[in-house]
Amino acid sequence: MLLLLARFLSVVGHPLLVLTYALLVLLLAAPYEFGVSSLADRRALLLLFYVFSTTALIPGVGIALMKPLGFIRSLQSPERLERIGPYIIAGVFYLWLYQNLKTSMQVPLLYRACVLGAALALFGVFFVNVFTKVSAHAAGMGGWVGMLLLLVVQWPLRPIGLPLSYFTVFVSPLFLLAKGVLLAGAVGWARLCLKVHTPRQVWYGYAIGFLGALLAWWIVGYPR
Repeated sequence: MLLLLARFLSVVGHPLLVLTYALLVLLLAAPYEFGVSSLADRRALLLLFYVFSTTALIPGVGIALMKPLGFIRSLQSPERLERIGPYIIAGVFYLWLYQNLKTSMQVPLLYRACVLGAALALFGVFFVNVFTKVSAHAAGMGGWVGMLLLLVVQWPLRPIGLPLSYFTVFVSPLFLLAKGVLLAGAVGWARLCLKVHTPRQVWYGYAIGFLGALLAWWIVGYPR
């Protein structure tokens, strides 16, 4: 049962999904910053699909094709050096997305910083991976927590509407940050439970992802 839960959390917390999650949260928090009135707007849905396909779907397909082509032995990439190819594929698409969004006036600085932070964290993981294995899942979650922290700093009092079946629940950015930290901890536990990483590798991942988000905000959005 615990292994099943750990696998589920590993899928939910997959690093390729983090930028889609970040966009979803920011669209719920401040849709007008994206030039739309709500998440249900056609342009918002198209942007969500664009980000998902660019950062998750297409890189995921590319990484999956590496196995039949003999570049990796497993989609889990348990060996450190086998992770180089997947990191390069994902990194190229992250940078491509950032290049396409960085001059858009209808994408807020906070999300542009999220995309750049994900790219910086990915290449940070790539570099450290040359010397020692690092948890990419933890790096993704570290970036996720970093984004939520920046959301608290940027819009501390802005209510975020979470649409449920028949009504909408409004929560604060601080509430989302607390839940984000819990999710990050759960994903880290899952990687340890599956015995694919050591505690040190998970903490390295958290640190790289979190610092990537803060560095990106300093580059992109910090007022000077």
